[in-house]
Amino acid sequence: MQVVRGWAARYVPLVGLMGILGSVQESLAGDYEGSPQVAQFVSDMTRDYGFAGEQLIEVFRNVERKQSILDAISRPAERVKAWKDYRPMFLTDARIARGVDFWRQHEATLARAEQEYGVPAQVIVAIIGVETFFGRNTGNYRVIDALSTLSFDYPPRAEFFRKELREFLLLSREEQVDPLTVKGSYAGAMGLPQFMPSSFRAYAVDFDGDGHINIWNDPDDAIGSVASYFKRHGWVAGEPVVSRASVSGDRVDEGLSPGIEPVKTVGELRALGWASHDALRDDMPVTAFRLEGDNGPEYWMGLKNFYAITRYNRSVMYAMAVHQLSEMLVQARGVK
Repeated sequence: MQVVRGWAARYVPLVGLMGILGSVQESLAGDYEGSPQVAQFVSDMTRDYGFAGEQLIEVFRNVERKQSILDAISRPAERVKAWKDYRPMFLTDARIARGVDFWRQHEATLARAEQEYGVPAQVIVAIIGVETFFGRNTGNYRVIDALSTLSFDYPPRAEFFRKELREFLLLSREEQVDPLTVKGSYAGAMGLPQFMPSSFRAYAVDFDGDGHINIWNDPDDAIGSVASYFKRHGWVAGEPVVSRASVSGDRVDEGLSPGIEPVKTVGELRALGWASHDALRDDMPVTAFRLEGDNGPEYWMGLKNFYAITRYNRSVMYAMAVHQLSEMLVQARGVK
């Protein structure tokens, strides 16, 4: 990732704008030569956000359409794994050992993030571990290629990715980085915590105070940004994440939540045959779910902090992997 002072910082006077916009389509070259969609996007960014038209044209001349990205996002979804198969993918000895090392290396920063945002160090470490194996797997696609390909060549989600492309160009200007050098996943997720550009602009923080937000290779900023994200999505300091439940009777399945949102209360679940293993108030809203474990079905109640984890990735198994990895990190590190 290359820092470029003044990239796209100058504003084009409106009086000269129409001459630029009228030739945008003719000026495009490369994979998006003559593309009316890209020409319109450049025109919108120039008009609405003050970008220099010539600079955006130069960027898109160098953008590459990636068929491998279209193949990946269009691939039929795999059969959803059972929890007993999903869990071992993330809760490995290697990931736990690397997580303990990461925690020790950044102990002071993690403690400060926990103090400022109320998010436990082990949860922050677990997120970075699940997302990128602590920076090992952050993605090899240029973000501009990924987002452009999905914006202009993948109609089912073009609107979403065009918004992310806009956010990416804005953050490139704000952080003064060359948009042609930033790497990420095939969907445009970036850095140690795999933030999409809109999440970066909304939640990422300059946690080391150097004047720039760098979640790609500055662990301090990545740590602070994860904590900021969770705080903004409702994490409550000191509250539990999940509670195991025992079930009985013939109405148990009526208690299962239809999605990830906490829509039933502990009291309502009790009336349907659910009994928490922990002391929970009857009025607490929870997400009730069942997982297929090694020894058969497991029943769980996800609390407010569990829901906060699902806001990072809308999957109860993802949230459980993060939670259980965080517990294993505490155990492996010997923290009480």
